[in-house]
Amino acid sequence: MNGKLIVIALGGNAFLQKDEKGTVEEQWRNVYAAAKTIVELIKMGNKVVVTHGNGPQVGNVMEWMEALKHKIPPLTMDIAGAMTQGWIGYMLQQAIQNVLIEEGLDHRYRVATIVNQVVVRSDDPAWNNPTKYVGPYYTEEEAKKLAAEKGWVVKPDPRGGWRRVVPSPDVVDNVEKEAIKTLLENNFIVIASGGGGIPVVRDEKGRHRGVEAVIDKDLAGQRLARLGGADP
Repeated sequence: MNGKLIVIALGGNAFLQKDEKGTVEEQWRNVYAAAKTIVELIKMGNKVVVTHGNGPQVGNVMEWMEALKHKIPPLTMDIAGAMTQGWIGYMLQQAIQNVLIEEGLDHRYRVATIVNQVVVRSDDPAWNNPTKYVGPYYTEEEAKKLAAEKGWVVKPDPRGGWRRVVPSPDVVDNVEKEAIKTLLENNFIVIASGGGGIPVVRDEKGRHRGVEAVIDKDLAGQRLARLGGADP
């Protein structure tokens, strides 16, 4: 597969259409519609990387954690993001592979999902000005109580209620970039940087640690495109 590299960015709402409830059946239907479009691009000789948003899905995970907080210890946002990469990546991966089989192309192409970490700087100015609303809605009293207990930053949401806000730092590296390049060179359709990528910081020894932040999906897609000189 020596064609042009294209990065396809699917919004999180691509898996949940207006007026849908988000049932598994609805999600599969929407994913298959996306998969058919992706395979059409493959048939034209293009190499493809698929990235996707995860707003509705990570919102669901955080709602589940809130509902079960008295029974199950809560997870951090980086882990919630990784969960949604697996969730959406699995569905896209299976749907694309099945469409390839239907088109008689499965002998030429394979599909792989990367649980993908992106590096942000610990001194990024965004840490001093969190702006991205995440998680459930609270009353002012509830929000301020949680802020005191957990060290959160909370703000009134223009849509109503109070919510947690987290920073959106810039991306400076992609931890799995070499794996992505290798897969593309070997006729894989790659699903990567889901939700913008799992934000991590890198220490002086090169080790990584997950942080609670939201990565701009368009920015992550642009950085992903640069890995192979793609047309985003």
